Amino acid sequence: MRVTEPVRRLLGFYDGERPGVKANLARMLLHGRPGGTGKLVILPVDQGFEHGPARSFAPNPAAYDPHYVFELAIDAGLSALAAPLGLLASGADRFAGAIPLILKANNANSLAGEKDEAITGTVRDALELGCSAIGYTIYPGSDRQYEMFEEVRAGAAEAKASGLAVVVWAYPRGGPLSKEAETALDVVAYGAHIAALLGAHIIKVKPPSEHIEQVEARAVYKAMDIDFSQLRNRVSHVVQAAFNGRRIVVFSGGPAKDLKSLCEEARAIREGGGHGSIVGRNSFQRPREEALEMLDRIIRIHLSEDAAPEGGR
Repeated sequence: MRVTEPVRRLLGFYDGERPGVKANLARMLLHGRPGGTGKLVILPVDQGFEHGPARSFAPNPAAYDPHYVFELAIDAGLSALAAPLGLLASGADRFAGAIPLILKANNANSLAGEKDEAITGTVRDALELGCSAIGYTIYPGSDRQYEMFEEVRAGAAEAKASGLAVVVWAYPRGGPLSKEAETALDVVAYGAHIAALLGAHIIKVKPPSEHIEQVEARAVYKAMDIDFSQLRNRVSHVVQAAFNGRRIVVFSGGPAKDLKSLCEEARAIREGGGHGSIVGRNSFQRPREEALEMLDRIIRIHLSEDAAPEGGR
């Protein structure tokens, strides 16, 4: 596919970046049904590590099979599939070249009490699997955040030197942060900005709530005189925090929800200038045909092909 103007514009934001990195960014931006539009719709399947297999896959047992999620991402025409080492290794040969891959290179598990992640994949692993990018989670606010920042900086430097793009999951949590604070507008924007400062090319965040957590920030947000009760305005602010939109920001689908809620959220992301959606549990926990229908709706919304409100599940 020819590099389109929207993709050329996004690549232009990464001034001085290595050609190999830009080529892999372009590979994802030009792939699938959103290809060439400057939008990304990605399937992440790291939840088995993060939440356990039953909580992740029992609602749709077919998803226990890694080949199922490869085929779901391919058949839906998605931009990329992101997953830990073992899952990608189980299908990277059979599905070589069918969809860009993102190696999720650090992971946590719900059996531990501490908010931390272990390095579970390397740049060499990503290259051997034919990945376009490598991804890391950071927990701004956690007790081990600074060590995580150093690990990501080192991993990102090696990845870029090898021509891989870098994706950062920015999930503030732990330390003094309450559950409400994890999705607070000021905190999500702060996390996105930290990810950009650490060198991320693509930043994944949760859709922010209108809550403002930091006492020192409340007067600043009030002075902005923006209606942050609207999700599209909150999305716009988070994108602004990522170098004024000069970094690609995608928003997670979060816990299972009905189709109407997912479509409303996708529409707000599009209207707020977000670069797309990264939808895991809401995809692979649904039966295959229902998941394909849902992903079709999300893609069409991001491509402005489906602006009408969704009436139900």
